Amino acid sequence: MVSNVVTLTPIRRRCLFLLIVILVPCCILNLISSPEMHEETSLQNNIAELHAKLQHLNAKYMNSQEEINLLSHQLSQLLDSSHTLPDIQFLINNGSSNNTSIKLPSIYNFLPHLLYDANSLRPAFFQGKGRTGASVVLGVPTVKREVQSYLLATLKNLIDFMSSSEAAETIIVVFVAETDLEYVAYVAKQIEVQFPEECEVGLIEVISPSTHYYPDLSKLRDTLGDNHQRVVWRTKQNLDFAFLMSYARNKGTFYVQLEDDILAKKSFITTMKSYALRKISSREEWFVLDFCQLGFIGKMFKCVDLPWLVQFILMFHNDKPVDWLLDHLVSTKVCNLDKDSKHCKMAKAELWLHYKPSLFQHIGTHSSLKGKVQKLKDNQFGKITLFYGHINPDATVETQIKPYKQYTLQKAYKGESFFWGLLPQPGDHLRFKFIDPIFIKKYLFRSGNAEHPLDRFYNTTVEVLPADFVSINRNANNVTEDGYIIIGKFDTLGVAEGTVDSGLGKIAVLRLTVHSESDNWAILSEIHIVEEQPS
Repeated sequence: MVSNVVTLTPIRRRCLFLLIVILVPCCILNLISSPEMHEETSLQNNIAELHAKLQHLNAKYMNSQEEINLLSHQLSQLLDSSHTLPDIQFLINNGSSNNTSIKLPSIYNFLPHLLYDANSLRPAFFQGKGRTGASVVLGVPTVKREVQSYLLATLKNLIDFMSSSEAAETIIVVFVAETDLEYVAYVAKQIEVQFPEECEVGLIEVISPSTHYYPDLSKLRDTLGDNHQRVVWRTKQNLDFAFLMSYARNKGTFYVQLEDDILAKKSFITTMKSYALRKISSREEWFVLDFCQLGFIGKMFKCVDLPWLVQFILMFHNDKPVDWLLDHLVSTKVCNLDKDSKHCKMAKAELWLHYKPSLFQHIGTHSSLKGKVQKLKDNQFGKITLFYGHINPDATVETQIKPYKQYTLQKAYKGESFFWGLLPQPGDHLRFKFIDPIFIKKYLFRSGNAEHPLDRFYNTTVEVLPADFVSINRNANNVTEDGYIIIGKFDTLGVAEGTVDSGLGKIAVLRLTVHSESDNWAILSEIHIVEEQPS
């Protein structure tokens, strides 16, 4: 007769004690620190979050137990065996010949080439603080694109639309799915330079796969009638997602799959987390929370459920795209072959919950698959803000840059639209000549917009011409040949922002000067010149 009593070994007792030590203070702190602890909804959310964290900790405990059991078994075999020292490595890898225990399939059954390198499943590159214990982990895979990269614009949007409290409970894992370490280091450096504070506190991590992680992609079977190039592209994407999810699953409670060319809505972290906790507190057994209707964007999973999905993706990595595999996994869980498709759809809807309106929008037009143009948009996202209008001081404006259609500089300055210019060239200017010279308190020029994030001004300076020419030191390094003083420039994200020294006196003209040829058109989506009011 098999006993139902679980024997608490010293290791299990220690792990159980650690769980209690961790969870009890967390429970007390969550309940005490909540400003609305007297409200039933707040209490339910706290309990739901603790429940989710308990599941996460239990999964980590099971992983550690598996490793401990495996090591214990191998150690006992070594102690009991009479093998000589040269045979020890063989014994560890293959076990005893009279071992009768079963061994379940693992990643090596689906990707046997990983056996040939011990570091094939370790990130080849890592930049970050190694934080864990987050509420939400955002996975952002990126690859080298032939046309244009949206990665920095996407990260800027995600960070800008998080509050400080949201950022404190979030980790963004950027997975550079390339084996060229020089390129990976270049991307990581760009991120570090553009987001120094976020990297310093561990909000952003950057990883890349080992050169030995991918199989020989040239030997893949062609499936679904796709050409070989497309099969390689979608298979690699499957493997990329599996690696990223496997890395992220121990870092937080919830995991959200994103892409490197998306927009998010303000407070999206709070919205997603609140929705997830509400479903947990109401005892709804969901597998996917869908915050975007397109592809694999905005799909949230409990981190404890990721092994199911990773295993499924790896089993069929050569057969179908990742979004199809997710649909098949959910169908396998709930669909009854004895019933019709309508019943299947209803059953899937209980595990795959859709949130409306969508929190993410796809903005990229050039896919990472060569030659593929992706124009799909999520209609549930709503209208995207393409420009920000302001009331600026009276001025006449002019530029040599030819506008596209009705998107003129005059309309942009009046706050009626954005300026869209065709291919700026070195020496091109955008001049704002004030009707009456003014003291300028501050200025802001934002280039690019949500639909065209890379149509920015690059290598462009902000210059002013004081009304009093006598006060200018024409030999200074920041003075142009025609007497303008350089006071700023556009950064790598296409923004120029700053103040004007009151010592320069009243300003007659403010202008932007382009210093290098651009491969793209250029958009000014925001022009804001603030006049210093007399005291």
